[in-house]
Amino acid sequence: MSQENVERVRRTLGHFMEAGEPLWEVIDDEIEVYDHDIPDRGEYVGQAGFVRWLQDWGEPWADWSVHPQEFLDAGDKVVAFFRMKATGHSGVSVERDDAIVYTLRDNLVVRIDYYNNRPQALEAVGLSE
Repeated sequence: MSQENVERVRRTLGHFMEAGEPLWEVIDDEIEVYDHDIPDRGEYVGQAGFVRWLQDWGEPWADWSVHPQEFLDAGDKVVAFFRMKATGHSGVSVERDDAIVYTLRDNLVVRIDYYNNRPQALEAVGLSE
């Protein structure tokens, strides 16, 4: 099942990068999103909350892209490591390695935790480098 979860997350992230929207068929109706990078993060619950998080996350950027680098099987969780490149509305560019921890249950993503570095994401799933 864990390799299936990795492939599901890989497909989900790929679809988002191609289509610009979540792959709703693998997103639980009551998904919870926790952004550990936004200081004043709100609560993001349900599919409407997920969409609001995407809007809040993307708001400061004039342009951005995500380049997947590695997917790590962590049981009912999958850690996706990626290179995030973004340019703010002010013209300032950012390039960094971020990670998302996806929690899956019954073949659906039920929780997303966004981190702006690898060590935090690994710690969240009980691993270290």
